[in-house]
Amino acid sequence: MHSPAPEPQNSEQAVEAGLLKSTLLQSIIRSSIGLGIFAIVTAGVIAVTQINTQDSIAENIRQAQTRSLYEILPADQIDNDLLSNTLILPPSKLLGNQDPIQIYVGRKEGQTVALLFPVTTPHGYSGNIDLLIGVKHNGELAGVRVLKHRETPGLGDKVETAKSSWIKGFTGLSLENPGPDAWKVRKDGGQIDQFTGATITPRAVVNQTRAVLEYFAEHQETLLSAKANTK
Repeated sequence: MHSPAPEPQNSEQAVEAGLLKSTLLQSIIRSSIGLGIFAIVTAGVIAVTQINTQDSIAENIRQAQTRSLYEILPADQIDNDLLSNTLILPPSKLLGNQDPIQIYVGRKEGQTVALLFPVTTPHGYSGNIDLLIGVKHNGELAGVRVLKHRETPGLGDKVETAKSSWIKGFTGLSLENPGPDAWKVRKDGGQIDQFTGATITPRAVVNQTRAVLEYFAEHQETLLSAKANTK
């Protein structure tokens, strides 16, 4: 006759197994809850950081644009607030804007003396180049400044006034000076210098500046007589 199995021992093993499973389950639940809380907190921190960063970037761009506005058209040449006097231009193939853009109007004794166009060329070596191009009422350039770019340090970044005086050479030029056919970098047969070792970046700036001058020439009467929006 066989002896019955030792039930007390099996019972103890079952209890131990049950406790082990319960402990593992509790550990998994605690870990899941912890990971969930961590994910929520991390997502919140990232979201807040992103919002703050976006606001900071937008403010930096606005400040850079404001400085550039008054570099191109100093306050002693106008008697109005550039930031408070604007025009909205519709999408234009020539300017390259698919959405309406806001330009700034400089006035003196009620007369428009210059318009400042914030435009973007997508043809930089490393992508978009944001420009501010000022055109006087007579079609001459009041100046050109780069607001934002990702061009190569030591080469394409010479569009910055802090790195080179190249971009200041546009001041005073017009479609007639040096002439429509000469509005190219020298490598393309034009009369405007490019950088040593770099052509794509200056070509993009030159072509976009010429496009703004052409747009102004086509719409000069309307632009100069339009009533600016005031804030």
